[in-house]
Amino acid sequence: MSDKYNPQPGNRFTFGLWTVGNIGRDPFGEPVRKQLTPAEIVYLLGEVGAYGVNFHDNDLIPIDATPAQSAQIKKEFKKALADTGVVVPMATTNLFSDPAFKDGAFTSNDPNVRAYALQKTMNAIDLGVELGASTYVFWGGREGVETDASKDPLEAGKRFREALNFLCSYVKDQGYDLRFALEAKPNEPRGDIYLSTTGAMLGFIETLEHSEMVGVNPEVAHEQMAGLNFLHHVAQAWDMGKLFHIDLNDQAFGRYDQDFRFGAVNLKSAFFLVKFLEDVGYDGSLHFDAHAYRTEDYEGVKDFAIGCMRMYAILKEKAERWHADAEIQALVAAINADDGKTDAFKGAYSADKAAALKSASFDRVAMGARGLPYERLDQLTLELLMGVR
Repeated sequence: MSDKYNPQPGNRFTFGLWTVGNIGRDPFGEPVRKQLTPAEIVYLLGEVGAYGVNFHDNDLIPIDATPAQSAQIKKEFKKALADTGVVVPMATTNLFSDPAFKDGAFTSNDPNVRAYALQKTMNAIDLGVELGASTYVFWGGREGVETDASKDPLEAGKRFREALNFLCSYVKDQGYDLRFALEAKPNEPRGDIYLSTTGAMLGFIETLEHSEMVGVNPEVAHEQMAGLNFLHHVAQAWDMGKLFHIDLNDQAFGRYDQDFRFGAVNLKSAFFLVKFLEDVGYDGSLHFDAHAYRTEDYEGVKDFAIGCMRMYAILKEKAERWHADAEIQALVAAINADDGKTDAFKGAYSADKAAALKSASFDRVAMGARGLPYERLDQLTLELLMGVR
């Protein structure tokens, strides 16, 4: 493999304990890999050149661990971080695995479950901050329904808002330097999950008391499984100043949540995503929320992790070549050509501009007849990705 694509800590590539630590269990099959300890996972990530490791509270500390067990796990985990130089940029709470959350956490119909979810999240926030996290992700995997007879969606939204307002205030009261990132998903494990797309999350954030500290964590698979264009959602989040974190993986459109290696399915979509992130100067974590194939042993899991990181590095270089390709850039310039005739109409509204624009003459037929060479631009992009130019 070419050394220039091998991961370096400065790349900000991160993985979750639940990703490289996935033991290969699925709804139809038993585990195929032994369970690694959190510390062992950190050493694995250090070996493959990752920058960071992220975790749910119970990925690190089992939900039923004793105080003594918790202390020992944290001691071993902190030692692994120190030994490898791997850091913890993000943490989150598991509010979906335990049977208590079968009908949701913050939106549960049971007030005791809602209170327990807040308690669990506050403790998990404390743990994340202790280990260095500066971003805290909320994925509401159980915040939804299978039948609309079960919950009032308006009331569910109010409950979710109340929970996030409470937790924002908790973070501020503790003096933590922490931002929240909300993660959308349309379905699975619930039939219909509330706030199912990044756009829905962005709208919801504006209703919060402390919206300035809340952004989004869009995930490739979660938009593509619904047939949506992930790049467009990322661009909207960036434009609103709300792209606090991002989950990279891959996914066949319309399937269940597959969490494939980044770039493994939709190479062109992955390319334009990387190009966008690099073009706008996104400098946050590049988190791979993906899993190795169930066929792999842990050597294969290392191949998977390295493959995710190499793919991003390769596509980053392809984006640089795209910008440097004279023929591609000539097409881009021609497509976006501006003869200056509409300069007087640009910018903020004024009554004079509106009057001038209303009286302007446009050649509608000529505009409709103009060809836009998108076919050639797309073909040249594909040829660049395929390495033939």
